[in-house]
Amino acid sequence: MRSDADTSADTAAGADYGRLFRLDGRRVAVVGGGSGIGREAARALVAQGAEVVVADRDEAGAAQTARLAGPGASPFLLDVLDEEALTAAAADWGPLDGLVITVGVNVRKRLADYSVAEFERVVALNLRAHFSLVRACAPAMAARGRGAVVSLASMRAFQVEPGQGVYAASKAGLVQLLRTAAAEWGPQGVRFNAVAPGVVRTPLTDQIAADREWYDAYARASALQRWARADEIAGAVVYLVSDASTFVTGSVLTVDGGWTAVDGRYDPAV
Repeated sequence: MRSDADTSADTAAGADYGRLFRLDGRRVAVVGGGSGIGREAARALVAQGAEVVVADRDEAGAAQTARLAGPGASPFLLDVLDEEALTAAAADWGPLDGLVITVGVNVRKRLADYSVAEFERVVALNLRAHFSLVRACAPAMAARGRGAVVSLASMRAFQVEPGQGVYAASKAGLVQLLRTAAAEWGPQGVRFNAVAPGVVRTPLTDQIAADREWYDAYARASALQRWARADEIAGAVVYLVSDASTFVTGSVLTVDGGWTAVDGRYDPAV
């Protein structure tokens, strides 16, 4: 009788590590690809050979991303809060090999200052939209027996500060939603993972970047002592979509420059 170790050895012997991250012949939708991390993720996926649908409610932004990514990328107008539009988009895209969801918003206010409308807006984009996209696209992946879904969470899913409560709650909920999806669709070969960035210079962080004291404080809080560029998150997305991560599901890949490792604390002279 052959052991699992023997079978694994045979599989490893036949692995083509030179193509581990290649995505040739695969179709991936990047939702929220009109700017920021979504844009860089789309560019990176195309560079690895994927055919990428760049979906965004910002039609001009999606078109610009497609131009930057080059052949293999196409723009797609989509409002993620329109349930009928999501259903139609999933049908139009056909079976996907990968789905990357980068849509999100943050309203930085203390809880007592939040309005119900602001709460609902943050939860709708950061949680409900991801749920709706998973529900629309995962069944077709499961029917084919393969697929990878990657959502952008945040280090705020684990570590909070005043003014980030609703955003943090929505991102923590997203992580648990993806873990549940991983459990439900795992037997059909569909994987679900999150990327949790730290502070990244994108349009979402314009409010912070405009305040020099705030900007500098955030830069000092991580082990690398700086902000991330959006392109520094793209590699994590490619990894989780590619065959380099075929046994990774229900996980959170933290890309925060060491913020959560050092806990963003002041380093005293002792």
